Amino acid sequence: MASSRDRQRKLARAKLDRQMVRRAARVKRRRQIQAGVGAAVVLALIVVGSAWALGAFDSDPKENTAAEEVCLWTPQDGTANANLKDVGTPETTGLPTDGTRAMTVTTNQGAPITADLDLASAPCAAASIAHLSSRSFFDNTKCHEITAEGALRCGDPSGTGLGGPTYSFYNENVPDVPEPSPSASPTEKPPAYPKGTVAMIANPPGSNGSQFLLFFKDYAPDEATYPIIGKVTGGLDVLEKIGKLPTVDNGAGAKVKPQTDVVIQSLTVGEPATGAPVATPSGSVAPPPSPNAG
Repeated sequence: MASSRDRQRKLARAKLDRQMVRRAARVKRRRQIQAGVGAAVVLALIVVGSAWALGAFDSDPKENTAAEEVCLWTPQDGTANANLKDVGTPETTGLPTDGTRAMTVTTNQGAPITADLDLASAPCAAASIAHLSSRSFFDNTKCHEITAEGALRCGDPSGTGLGGPTYSFYNENVPDVPEPSPSASPTEKPPAYPKGTVAMIANPPGSNGSQFLLFFKDYAPDEATYPIIGKVTGGLDVLEKIGKLPTVDNGAGAKVKPQTDVVIQSLTVGEPATGAPVATPSGSVAPPPSPNAG
């Protein structure tokens, strides 16, 4: 009969044999994995090399077919401000950003006032006015102020200065205040808003909607706040006549309301025009620049 020590030796030997078998199996599997990874790397290098040779990594840019977003319209709460009117929002993409767009304001005060909206400097303002005019937003509304700055304020159907659409957009083209010429007297400043300027106005500034200014005289502020969106091209005499109307209290203590109602009978916006003559604030028309002009 084997002794207890002999049995322990046999058990230890059997355990060692099993460990050696498992170790050999692990080594074999590791070598198989390494061989497989090596083959995959070689195959990948072959594929990459072939693709390179066929021009798959050429750096020619692909055409971007996504529409470029031009304007952002910020929603306004019509339930919090009953003076706002919901007529939808303009498009955000595919908007014209070059040339001009004609605006015609027909009032009860005489011949229509026409203006060119600047699509390059104020594409969102032009898009907003075009959208609102297509919804008859301005028709049969009153220009509710003749401002101390020398402008007719229009575009608020409520006539309160708080009205507009249920969206707003940021300033686009606030001018720099011109420096006075060395020969000018200290009281003479070039106007940031020459007579005939069309500009947006909002409260607070930067929350533009539908209200706009038509300047019937030069305005030279210390700091410009109104974004310029275009220039009057016709009917400046009518605008100047309106600017001379007597004003009364607007109900808020400011004597700015025209004593005689100035009613916009219709406001229309034409199709974009490129290469058109450039209108000056005085209403005259300058020819387009020569193609050879420097």
